Amino acid sequence: MLEDVDDPVAMAGQIVVRIKASAVNFPDALIIEDRYQFKPKRPFSPGAEFSGVVEGIGADVSSFQVGHRVMGFSRWGAMAEKIAIDAARCVIIPDTMPFDEASAFILTYGTAYYALKHRGTLRSGETLLVLGAAGGVGLAAIEIGKAIGARVVAAVSTAEKARLVQEHGADRAVIYDAAPFGSWSQKELVRRLKEACEPNGADVVCDVVGGEYSEAALRAIAWDGRFLVVGFTAGIPHIALNLPLLKSCQIIGVFWGAWLDRSVEHLSQSATKLLEWYKLGKLRPCISARFPLVAAGDAIAQLAARKAIGKVVVNID
Repeated sequence: MLEDVDDPVAMAGQIVVRIKASAVNFPDALIIEDRYQFKPKRPFSPGAEFSGVVEGIGADVSSFQVGHRVMGFSRWGAMAEKIAIDAARCVIIPDTMPFDEASAFILTYGTAYYALKHRGTLRSGETLLVLGAAGGVGLAAIEIGKAIGARVVAAVSTAEKARLVQEHGADRAVIYDAAPFGSWSQKELVRRLKEACEPNGADVVCDVVGGEYSEAALRAIAWDGRFLVVGFTAGIPHIALNLPLLKSCQIIGVFWGAWLDRSVEHLSQSATKLLEWYKLGKLRPCISARFPLVAAGDAIAQLAARKAIGKVVVNID
């Protein structure tokens, strides 16, 4: 439902952005059902990332000017025509960067970069296994993994998605069956992942999906590997702790938004490197569907049903 409200006003440390586009992410589906870690006071608009043009400047803000093209991370509130937001949560974008790509950039690439670089310490020459590789964070992880110099194995659910991940740089694509698994299908997935990650297994696993897929990926991890817990689109997994013991591996949580809350300057630091790779053509958001603001609910529903490939964007202006 759309509703007219008063224009937001920039308080000290804030800017007002006229939003051009807002990308859809899985937390949007959770937050409107009160199933996310954060529960905003209702009524509210979903939308955690956006792009647009600065329209107003609050006191104590010197890094932005009216007219600057920006992208930002808001956690919610971005599926609206305007937003007042802390200036530290926004980044100026290149003049050549389209607004739809900018709206689909900061959360997914920021999450993947934090996961691989800061939490997983992925290094050149290592093998990276990405689960749910055809989604927004999954594709970002593939591209960042290749930019770092890793060998990337991408696990997906269809042949169409396998072609997509290889177009984005994956060295190997593994197609998995739909869960729930029987004992044979679980073992077969482990066999496929181990074969693709040869000879020693995956040094880093980036798990965006969870569910029964997590255990199969953990069984394909290398000795001293790092298993990154990023999301649970297939449900929260139940992992037997003998598995990390046998592989002497680490299971590491990845919560990008909370990391920024503790040190918001990380946003601009990460964005500097990510935009450098973007300008070099190493990163490019894959937008599979665009919706008008009046159909934002349909956009969220498409992503929640796991029917989206890459990113879904809501065009605001």
